[in-house]
Amino acid sequence: MPNNRVLSTRVLLICAAVGVATGLVSAGWAGLHLLAATSAIPLYGLVLGFHVLPGVIAQQVLRARWVALITHAIAALIGLAFVPAMAGRYLLAAAVFGGVQEGVSALTRYKHWESWRFLLSSAVTGLVVAVPLWFAFDVSRFPLWGAIGFGVLFVVGPVAWTVVGLAIGSALRRAGVIRG
Repeated sequence: MPNNRVLSTRVLLICAAVGVATGLVSAGWAGLHLLAATSAIPLYGLVLGFHVLPGVIAQQVLRARWVALITHAIAALIGLAFVPAMAGRYLLAAAVFGGVQEGVSALTRYKHWESWRFLLSSAVTGLVVAVPLWFAFDVSRFPLWGAIGFGVLFVVGPVAWTVVGLAIGSALRRAGVIRG
């Protein structure tokens, strides 16, 4: 396990690799953001939930402080290099998603890496993001089922993507990414 006090070159390279990979996928994902935000707003939580991946994968692999925020920042920079129109959204997502992931990890003193901690972090992230977007999209104008779906999918989306991230991170650990 990496030293939690020092971000070694190896740790930073792993953050960079995960950040670049998820940033490239995020850039390709930009079209879905536009589609969901303009014509399927209640489903937007599933699309936006994808942004938990950089931090979840980095924390699952490295189990160290700051790696979620660093990896999110790298993913945002890669994404905005390919889709500059999304620059603000990528940087805000990096700060919010990475910040909440680091915050929940800090509250558990970076000692709990069980699945529940990741799932709690993603549910909190979904709620933190859903509240301002509820007002931005004026969700109260939707029929009841659309408003409920919006709220539920903003929690379910990040949780579902967290399960995917945990699987990827576990596979990378089994493959020996952290050995050395």
